[in-house]
Amino acid sequence: MACATLSIDLDAICANWRALDRLSSPDTQTAAVVKADGYGLGAPRVARALAQAGARRFFVALTEEGVALRQALGPGPQINVLSGHMAGDTDMVSDLDLTPMLNSLDQITRHFEALPDHPFGIQLDSGMNRLGIEAAEWEAVASLVLEAGPVLLMSHLACADTPEAPLNRAQLAEFHAMTDGTGVPRSLSATGGILLGRDYHFDLTRPGVGLYGGLPFAGAMRCVTLDLPVIQTRDVEAGEAVGYGMGWVAQHPTRVATVAAGYADGLHRALSNKVMLWAGDVPCPLIGRVSMDLITVDVGHLQEIPSSLSILNGQQGVDDLADAAGTIGYEVLTSLGPRYGRRYTGGRK
Repeated sequence: MACATLSIDLDAICANWRALDRLSSPDTQTAAVVKADGYGLGAPRVARALAQAGARRFFVALTEEGVALRQALGPGPQINVLSGHMAGDTDMVSDLDLTPMLNSLDQITRHFEALPDHPFGIQLDSGMNRLGIEAAEWEAVASLVLEAGPVLLMSHLACADTPEAPLNRAQLAEFHAMTDGTGVPRSLSATGGILLGRDYHFDLTRPGVGLYGGLPFAGAMRCVTLDLPVIQTRDVEAGEAVGYGMGWVAQHPTRVATVAAGYADGLHRALSNKVMLWAGDVPCPLIGRVSMDLITVDVGHLQEIPSSLSILNGQQGVDDLADAAGTIGYEVLTSLGPRYGRRYTGGRK
């Protein structure tokens, strides 16, 4: 079988949620962000495990994601939609009991006209200039909106993974200025904000990447392993090249394994000649260019050729691959391709 296996440890994801819950203030509720199909790991399975671990509020990016999540979770948990109430969303928001986080005056108008009695939250722009209602707009409509009874006021930190960034304190001050005295539950922090300390926690935290083993939560348990099947091996002589563009040239005779995965599966082309694969505890260099479906690995030092080699494991995590590719762990996680066979361990079915 040429299909690689992505193993997802649901117990580790739940352990990370519990750890971030403990880091949040005692009176703060801890939600879970499962957008982008649970950061590429499968939102239905991940969310069901987290619900069993105690999570009662979830955040997704799109209404369509919320529909799929409601079908997986059933009634009960609150599902918040970060993109808000877009045109065409009304029936899904109503029928599936989704809670849109309204981001603009247009969305407020749409929601109040179409679903005047349906729960909603408000996303405020405290300085990131991405999503949310700006301060002047909020001042103009706050009394009307607050009278309608939002379930949450939230904003998002732009530099939470850089604790010393001045914008963190500036956004905190702006969020206080926009929300103090409203009496509405508030949320400012995702994973990085939780780590900034209790000043940033308010009533609800929204961990995302930290649940899945990614930075900035350095204490996270790793949640994924990725094993890639060896399709073929061949002996190469000194001076022979491997892969597109002669991307690697043998300095001495060795054996090369061709492995089933490539940039179509989320292994970025920038990883070419930069990372290891592993045969148990033995590192094996990735050599030559990463191509669409295949990579090549120097296995000349192995006594026996295994049936698969691991690229994500206890020795090398998503942030290690991200560093090598010049990107971030979020991108590595969410790029893990649909051709991988996903195997879940832990959690209840």
